[in-house]
Amino acid sequence: MRNRLRELREDQGWSQGELAERLEVSRQTVNALETGKYDPSLPLAFRIARLFALRIEDVFDPDAG
Repeated sequence: MRNRLRELREDQGWSQGELAERLEVSRQTVNALETGKYDPSLPLAFRIARLFALRIEDVFDPDAG
């Protein structure tokens, strides 16, 4: 699943650590999400989308590999 997390984070000027704090996850989780090694749980996907004021499908594309 492709996602825009890195792009969205960089647009805000946040480090992975800063994003992790906002999402209440580890920096390693943010890194794994950005590199596609980890797919978020539904509650985490909602938190991410809400943080960026987007819909989940605007952050995550399940059809992209």
